[in-house]
Amino acid sequence: MSAQTSSIKVAVDAIVFGYSKTEGVSVLLIKRKYHPFKDQWAIPGGFVAVHESLETAVRRELQEETGIQVNYLEQLYTFGEPARDPRQRIISVAYFALVKSSLFQQLKASTDAQDAGWFNIKTLPHLAFDHAQIIRAAVERLRAKIRYQPIGFELLDKKFPFADLEKLYTTLLDREIDRRNFAKKFLALNILDETNELARGEGKGRPSKIYQFNQKRYQQLVKEGINFEI
Repeated sequence: MSAQTSSIKVAVDAIVFGYSKTEGVSVLLIKRKYHPFKDQWAIPGGFVAVHESLETAVRRELQEETGIQVNYLEQLYTFGEPARDPRQRIISVAYFALVKSSLFQQLKASTDAQDAGWFNIKTLPHLAFDHAQIIRAAVERLRAKIRYQPIGFELLDKKFPFADLEKLYTTLLDREIDRRNFAKKFLALNILDETNELARGEGKGRPSKIYQFNQKRYQQLVKEGINFEI
């Protein structure tokens, strides 16, 4: 007996996390223009056209509904509960990205979206479909990933004090970390270069060293395999 598949459609969703030193972690959402869930907030996404690859479709939907493009999207998971969409059986392949939100403030909602905006992940509005579940899965994946693979190239200033890197990790993990152990492990990777500059703090303590990422060394470590655990 063969299963009936003619009524199943494939969609894609884009979970774009934004990071800011002042605002923390946010997620990009759109307000739906049409039913179902008209006027409710949702993750950018839509149906895959016959001629499109999944990645082409998710990039197109993100561009159409928010007006932005991101350099890298990583496939997260496939969501396929039969009742996840009230219209018909729809399977969604979700992708996620992590960006510096200050670089993506010029949002332009169009097509199926009447508005677009950044929302702190701790104060999200009620979401359409199963998008709250999808975001939770993306947060879990992100937090798991940064525990074994260093990040930060696109999220911090080109030059930064080490305290900014610590703050990035504590914010993304949403917990405190052992600062001394973290610094020891991260510096041992040899992917940070000291500059000749010092941070100009307002306190009376000793000025902090300023670092920048060594991207060539980082890419080499990725190929070799990174041993990094917080």
